[in-house]
Amino acid sequence: MPTRREILSQTATSLAFAGLSAMAGRRAWAEEPAPARAGFPDLIKDPAGILDLPPGFSYRVISKAGETMVDGLRVPAMFDGMAAFPGPNGAVILVRNHEMAHEPNSAGAFGDDRALLSTVDRSRLYDVGANPNGPLPLGGTTTVVYDPAAGKTLRQWLSLGGTLRNCAGGPTPWGTWLTCEETVQTAGGPYAKDHGWVFEVPVTAEPVLTPAVPLTGLGRWYHEAAAVDPRDGAVILTEDRADGCLYRFVPKKAGDLRSPGRLQALVVTGKPGCDTRNWQHQEWAVGETRPVTWVDIPITDRGDEMRTTIPDAARFARGEGLWVASDGMLFCTTSGGKAVATDKRGFGVGKGQVWKLAHGGAALTLYIQPDEANILENCDNITVSPNGHLILCEDSCAPAIDAVQHIVGVTPKGACYRLARNALNSAEFAGACFSPDGAILFVNIQTPGLTLAITGPWPK
Repeated sequence: MPTRREILSQTATSLAFAGLSAMAGRRAWAEEPAPARAGFPDLIKDPAGILDLPPGFSYRVISKAGETMVDGLRVPAMFDGMAAFPGPNGAVILVRNHEMAHEPNSAGAFGDDRALLSTVDRSRLYDVGANPNGPLPLGGTTTVVYDPAAGKTLRQWLSLGGTLRNCAGGPTPWGTWLTCEETVQTAGGPYAKDHGWVFEVPVTAEPVLTPAVPLTGLGRWYHEAAAVDPRDGAVILTEDRADGCLYRFVPKKAGDLRSPGRLQALVVTGKPGCDTRNWQHQEWAVGETRPVTWVDIPITDRGDEMRTTIPDAARFARGEGLWVASDGMLFCTTSGGKAVATDKRGFGVGKGQVWKLAHGGAALTLYIQPDEANILENCDNITVSPNGHLILCEDSCAPAIDAVQHIVGVTPKGACYRLARNALNSAEFAGACFSPDGAILFVNIQTPGLTLAITGPWPK
């Protein structure tokens, strides 16, 4: 078996990404004439009213919130980030986030009035609350073992608990899942511990509730997603704030995220405090690449004040989904681009951007910014398909934004198409990821909580 260091020296993903870099030079991506393109016809209305797909594609619902799991607990609600890993005998192991706080109790793993909590080893939960009868943190992860040949879920269980608002995260090259808390709740009141950390979840085929140990070196703030740079083992981290930063953690020992390390923030070379958001003016052109450096953050437990202590750091409009490709790290800024609305804090709301950070972290490119086109509305989670297509989940919940949610694909030549539409409700798509053999696209509809397995004639 290769060591973690050997794995880190290899490409972090087998997903083909050759040729997609040509798209970076396209300044007219938003000028494509129609949303259904690149060989995909219009979506067909689902008679079951759940998921509209192109002809020839189909889906299965493989997990639902509220189902009873093999550990006797309930599948929690608020499905979010997710990744797929190879399992035994051709099975696929999914590790899935649940973006839950503490209410309502009935939607959590422990059932109505936390009646099932007594069956759990509380020492393995991160936080059980400050008061036995007070709010109980209901976030965490579940693990799902799916048999593609039989088309059925074999088992699922709670694999991390006692956390809050586990939003996105990311798989590691050594086969674990990083789950991120999107909150800065502090100890006191209903909570016994500070929140806003990243946790590492082992991938197993048999039920295990992982002892929840925060990776404190990765900082405490509004975490969103994480990905490991295959060149140097650094962990890139996004921050879901309208004036957020892009961070990286450089561990002293590659592959060991509990080891000491340095937390840093991205700075655009020669332009401290660079505003990448393009809300009023196109300060950063689509396809433009700029050199970047990183500054150390001496105190990593600053909560929501973290970004205010780094005045030279570049500002991003809600950094969210993050994924490793062969030639860089791709991440979404959900409200970047020309502002079409403002939120209640007065921040701009654009239709979203996709960025590429070069491996090694020395350069940053603005990849996509659709602006006026009716193509992409607020990209959130992101992945790359085996044929090199970029797959984006919409979370278009902002004012003046179309509230119909789609999964949008982008070809290596820059053409885009709508791969799926949420026909059930206006909830966001999340957790898009492909099975290890590339035959199945798994995705979540966050509310009421569904995990879907999509198959079909994927383009070669």
